[in-house]
Amino acid sequence: MAEKKEEKKKEPPKPYKKGKHCPKCGPGVKLAEHKGRFSCGKCGYYEKK
Repeated sequence: MAEKKEEKKKEPPKPYKKGKHCPKCGPGVKLAEHKGRFSCGKCGYYEKK
């Protein structure tokens, strides 16, 4: 007898993470959130929390 394959349920896509965008690089680059600051890995911009 052939066993039935388990069908994978399709999950809805995850929403984008909320975060600040870099004011120098534009809306395509988000700032990384650290313990006491936000920083941009592309241009080096940072701001304190």
